[in-house]
Amino acid sequence: MSRPSRGRKQAKKGVQLTIMVVGASGTGRTTFVNTLVEQSLLPHRVQSLLVDPEDPHSALDMSLVQEAARHAHEEEPVRIKPVNVELEEDGVRIALTIVDTPGFGDGIDNEASFQEISSYLERQYDDILAEESRIKRNPRFRDNRVHALLYFIAPTGHALRELDIELMRRLSPRVNVIPVIGKADSLTPTELRAFKRRIMEDIAYYGIPVYDFPYDVEEDDEETIQDNSELRALLPFAIVGSEEEIMINGQPVRGRRYPWGVVEVDNPQHSDFSRLRGALLVTHLTDLKEITHDFLYENYRTEKLSRSVGGDPDSSILPEDMANQSVRLKEEQLRREEEKLREIELKVQREIQVKRQELLAKEDSLKVLEARLAQQNTGMA
Repeated sequence: MSRPSRGRKQAKKGVQLTIMVVGASGTGRTTFVNTLVEQSLLPHRVQSLLVDPEDPHSALDMSLVQEAARHAHEEEPVRIKPVNVELEEDGVRIALTIVDTPGFGDGIDNEASFQEISSYLERQYDDILAEESRIKRNPRFRDNRVHALLYFIAPTGHALRELDIELMRRLSPRVNVIPVIGKADSLTPTELRAFKRRIMEDIAYYGIPVYDFPYDVEEDDEETIQDNSELRALLPFAIVGSEEEIMINGQPVRGRRYPWGVVEVDNPQHSDFSRLRGALLVTHLTDLKEITHDFLYENYRTEKLSRSVGGDPDSSILPEDMANQSVRLKEEQLRREEEKLREIELKVQREIQVKRQELLAKEDSLKVLEARLAQQNTGMA
């Protein structure tokens, strides 16, 4: 389906963007996020073992290390941790939500992790669907749908693991999945190129619909086509992150120093970080949001309405039938709301009637009392 070029225009009032990061421990997920927002937004796992968790250069607390070692064999479930931060890119304020998933991929059986992440994505769609069905919308309602999921692939240099394939296969129908290779500097340039090629071959073989920076040669302008073609060629993005700066020729540069040289985070020849950051926060922010709403959410909404109206979803159902189902669902919601209003009205009327009867009873009592007082006054006279 053709998609017009609309990637660079952002509303002056600011935009809201939600990014989920998923990957096993040690794939560079936390470092990437902190590099992306240029602050220590997510804590590293080792920080909880430091004498001073606020100081990354602090010494290890050996008692905490020993305690962690005693529980190292225990599997912890994946945890969903949204964190909010505000950024400004090209004069546009971005209310960014990072949804972290610590614990993913750390167990032997990751079925529960798949279910937890998938359920989280669908709950956000359910919230939107419920809000759309209300007669009176909540002006403070917050749209928490995830617009992009960055999946961090371990830099093994081999093919995708079963875990990688299953995660992307399951979640691609619900979110824009963007594969990245974390800690890409652990591979040589030759190894990295071969690894990228194998990953994309596996994605094509298993038919995983990742976000591939779509464009239409007939509708999009040349600049958009070229930009998207270049970004598509970079998939999966090879990422190097660093939360510290090093000095190169007297200038501070975010990077990592090795015996064989320096890897600069923001140098496109060393890392795809800057291209990915620009795509997420500038050029493709709008497109990610629109695909989420126009395609992923609408597909989920269709499935949900189909189940609620006619039982099991039918992939052959016609669009006009789905529209009729949507109308019927909203009519049913309206009917329920009207019934609630009638119940409230009847309850209020009953309460008024009870109060009226109580008032009449008090008036009768007052009249009796006044009559008695009048008789007493007459007798005394």
